Amino acid sequence: MSLATPDTNADILVAGAGAAGLSAALALVQAGFSVVCVGCVDSRANGRTVALFEASLRFYKSLGLWRNFRGRTAPLEKITMIDATEARLPVPSVTFAASEIGLAAFGENIENNVLVEGLAEIAAQTPGLVLHEGMLSDISFDADAVRATLADGHRVEAKLVVAADGRGSLARTKAGISARSWTYPQVALTALLTHEKPHRHVSTEFHTRSGPCTLVPLRALEGRPNRSSLVWLMSAEDADHRRALSPAALAREIERQVDSCVGKIEVEGTCGYFPMAGMSVARLFRPRIALIGEAAHVFPPLAAQGLNLSLRDSAALVEALEDARGLGQDIGSAQTLAAYAKARRGDISLRTNGIDILNRSLLSDLFPVDFLRGAGLFAFSMIGPLRRALMREGVLTHGTLPRLMQARAHRSYARHN
Repeated sequence: MSLATPDTNADILVAGAGAAGLSAALALVQAGFSVVCVGCVDSRANGRTVALFEASLRFYKSLGLWRNFRGRTAPLEKITMIDATEARLPVPSVTFAASEIGLAAFGENIENNVLVEGLAEIAAQTPGLVLHEGMLSDISFDADAVRATLADGHRVEAKLVVAADGRGSLARTKAGISARSWTYPQVALTALLTHEKPHRHVSTEFHTRSGPCTLVPLRALEGRPNRSSLVWLMSAEDADHRRALSPAALAREIERQVDSCVGKIEVEGTCGYFPMAGMSVARLFRPRIALIGEAAHVFPPLAAQGLNLSLRDSAALVEALEDARGLGQDIGSAQTLAAYAKARRGDISLRTNGIDILNRSLLSDLFPVDFLRGAGLFAFSMIGPLRRALMREGVLTHGTLPRLMQARAHRSYARHN
């Protein structure tokens, strides 16, 4: 692994070495920028997985990275939503099939630790990319450069910092960009499950009064042909109760919640418990800094939008920086980064507000809210063009995708580089 020297100069400093930060660093170095990526690589298994939709898969394929993860994922061919809120107005179940929009699958599901560990291994072997597994202790912004000090005393100077260091971003704070945070009365339980019946590549989402309980297909392992990941939103009290259960007792509660749709369940390894919160920022940039990932937006894990949104941030940022370089412009200037913010503002706002409304609608038992939610699901069930439009929006987004996410982009990008 490359190590930063006490004084390292680079085009770009990426703060954060999670999936978002590592992905951004790899995309930027492939675009021809010198990059230092700083952060702790956390590859601990905690039951969390990532459903990467079509646009995100195109991103990784464009960079030539996806071949490193083949055989370690499970395709998501259908998504079924089942109402379990006991609403006074019956709400129909809805199934979305990727084949309806010309795709073999909506995307692929992979364990978060497998993705992060794989990206870190690639980053450590990539010329032009320095991966420093430590933490930032300070960062300052000048007119022409960013200067950062790491916890071990190393210093890095760059033209631009890409803040991918999470909701408590030090880089964002030092840049004086304000953030608005809020909480939900929910905790997400995440777990990996082995079960009796096959999932048939169907992600099944039960909508309850405490939030969704979702089973997402996982790759088979030797002796465990039927596996799924679980994301179950519940009250803090219920989370405390289930945290105290034995794995066998917890498995029985999961079986009851999902109506035994996959038969007998066994919990694999360690579960995760994560309080639910949301966050939005006043702006996506200042001179010398661009925010991506959870440094820019946080919302509950509904509709698997989190990392997919972060990768669209990265793809759009790479495009803005490439365009600026081609015109001889400063990659850290306000003009360059304003183009990035303009490209991302609408998508981020739509996802943040949409997920917030959907989550709050499940928590409310008011009849008008139930009626609107039920009417919406009925419309999606019965009106084919509307259902297909929703599916396309979920996996490819509205408007023009960044170049790295356009169809067959991986071939043209590989030739260009």
